[in-house]
Amino acid sequence: MKKLIATAALALSIGVSGAALAEPLKIGMITTLSGGGAGLGVDARDGFDLALKLAGDKAKDITVVTEDDAMKPELAVQIADKMIQSDQVDVLTGIIWSNLAMAVVPNAVAQGKFYLSVNAGPSPLAGEKCNENYFNVAYQNDNFHEAAGQYAQTQGIKKMFIMAPNYPAGTDSLNGFKRFYKGELVGEVYTKLGQTDYAAEIAQIRASGADSVFFFLPGGMGISFVKQYAQSGVGIPLIGPGFSFSQDVLAAIGDAALGAKNTASWSHDLDNAANKTFVEEFKKAYNRLPSVYAAQAYDTANLLISANAKASVKDAAAFRAALKAADFATVRGKFKFNTNNHPIQDLYVREVVKEGDVLTNKIVATAFTDHADAYAAKCPLK
Repeated sequence: MKKLIATAALALSIGVSGAALAEPLKIGMITTLSGGGAGLGVDARDGFDLALKLAGDKAKDITVVTEDDAMKPELAVQIADKMIQSDQVDVLTGIIWSNLAMAVVPNAVAQGKFYLSVNAGPSPLAGEKCNENYFNVAYQNDNFHEAAGQYAQTQGIKKMFIMAPNYPAGTDSLNGFKRFYKGELVGEVYTKLGQTDYAAEIAQIRASGADSVFFFLPGGMGISFVKQYAQSGVGIPLIGPGFSFSQDVLAAIGDAALGAKNTASWSHDLDNAANKTFVEEFKKAYNRLPSVYAAQAYDTANLLISANAKASVKDAAAFRAALKAADFATVRGKFKFNTNNHPIQDLYVREVVKEGDVLTNKIVATAFTDHADAYAAKCPLK
């Protein structure tokens, strides 16, 4: 009799535990779906949605509320407040731009919400302003640029002209590049965020005597710059982070991008099962190749799915531990979190090539293996 009671109690315990893990998880996605940066947000949204779709029943208790921040910090703050207060979301995600992340993330985590970044990785949130409920599933802003600096250094490039927009990610990008490039800087320029006319900057490059140009100009900014640069005939080789030659902008840039080197944690030709499935299913669902933004968002959704299967978000400590474990099949092949909840991951050098009629990237080298960001030591998390 005692054995029957114990068995019944165990069954009840398992049932309660299973029910707890099946509790609904509500996600608020704030991303850029209009304006010059819309392509980045659309790719992030589509990558995230694809992961939920492919997960089937594993994601049946997950719902997503999506809104457009139009690349405006004040609007992003309003949306976040609405999602937290009215929509009662458990997790926020989706922000592309670092100035918007700095406006939204500290307030969200202060209210006990989880924030998982699909892209923006400003340095303060990796360092002194890190938080146990903030996880960056993409990178810390400096990382791709550090890899570009390392590549330029190993290639023996003597003189570099470097350029980025004047906002947190732009500052981080050039700091990251300079951390590993030790040659001569013949120009360091910060442009206006959203700028589309680069005649003045191209004239500076022409006169600088540079051997190569490193630039970080995501979205429409990069499209404008590269096309104008090609038309100028300056001809000095370009190097960029993956964002500057991401899949979402290559078609608009055209053949002017061919041969350009860029750095990223992901490429569509990475040889692992998760990535092959992702690329194939993304092309099938959206009739285009995915970008790094889509890949990062896809990983973010799969991390959330894995955590939700292990713990209820209502148990913050357990859910946090499930996120930290990073027990999901990443398109990057391997992935783990550092003490500051930012990735330790490999970073690659890619080259823009043509596959048939489609411009894309292929990996030509590895810049770093198991690379961690420079700010983890400033984070009080252990």
